[in-house]
Amino acid sequence: MQYPKVSIVILNFNTKELLQKLIPFALKTDYPAFEIVVADNASSDGSLALIQSEFPEVQCIALTSNLGYAGGYNEALKQLDTDFWVLLNSDVEVDSGWLNPMMERLLGDDKIAAVQPKILDFNDRLRFEYAGASGGMIDQYGYPFCIGRIFDEIETDTGQYDTATPVFWASGAALLVRAKVYTDLNGLDQDFFAHMEEIDLCWRMQNAGFEVWVEPKSVVYHIGGGTLNAQSAKKVFLNFRNNLVLLTKNLPALHAVKILGIRLILDGISGVKFILDGNPKLTWMVVKAHWAFFTRFRFYWSKRKQNDIPRSTSHLHGYFKLSIVYQFFVRGVRQFSDIKKPSV
Repeated sequence: MQYPKVSIVILNFNTKELLQKLIPFALKTDYPAFEIVVADNASSDGSLALIQSEFPEVQCIALTSNLGYAGGYNEALKQLDTDFWVLLNSDVEVDSGWLNPMMERLLGDDKIAAVQPKILDFNDRLRFEYAGASGGMIDQYGYPFCIGRIFDEIETDTGQYDTATPVFWASGAALLVRAKVYTDLNGLDQDFFAHMEEIDLCWRMQNAGFEVWVEPKSVVYHIGGGTLNAQSAKKVFLNFRNNLVLLTKNLPALHAVKILGIRLILDGISGVKFILDGNPKLTWMVVKAHWAFFTRFRFYWSKRKQNDIPRSTSHLHGYFKLSIVYQFFVRGVRQFSDIKKPSV
């Protein structure tokens, strides 16, 4: 096997303690040709000074402002000349053999543009981790879920999903990509700022004729919530707004209009649920997200011109023509393997 050089790029914003704890694991990667790059989103906690003093072998890219996940990576990756990049969260622990299986999978098929590892919980290593599990899927109404995780129901990993397979999206927590495909597709959409931008990128990869895979022979451990925790109002706002942008950019036109109408109802139900759960602030974030989206609808719709969108969704791996909301809340499905209808 040829071993092309890989840049492992860790985007950082005020996670000094995580870098100090987890970079040593990345440095022990046994892949023969790699570099580690920390791209810093204008941190104020001394992260760069730590890297320079404790890890001089790690390259630093100092960004002048916090550009978010998408903008930070796009700006940093412009400065690299390698053909393969791993976008690695600062709160991910890797083992020494994590990179080889993903590279073997990617290099084995030119149609594969991105690969993710199996992602387990850092604090409970027998369980999948929320942000990716063993590969990402999506239902016809735009709700993402995972092999091993549906909404907040997270499965124990017993090896039940250890077969490499095409998926709809690969997690941005640990994402191996071909640099040329990433660049040709203009990278991550910076208007997302953070959350779901990797799903958008993977959707555009599929629309462009590529595939996205999970390689479970590679395993990493994700802490999660390193920047925004699950109950963060900002995170709720970004997830609801960005999900609408995701659908608008990538679905066939008439289908997009239909689904957006349905999402108005479904998101309204989510807002009511937040109130019933005692979180009215999060309900306001849903309202704010819709306001932010619809006041800029023409702009988001114009982004479709940048994409070559097929007239159907039949080419998409991991696109489920069902409602995962119905499967979960009505049918009581709690495990990915219990979903009855196949993806299309």
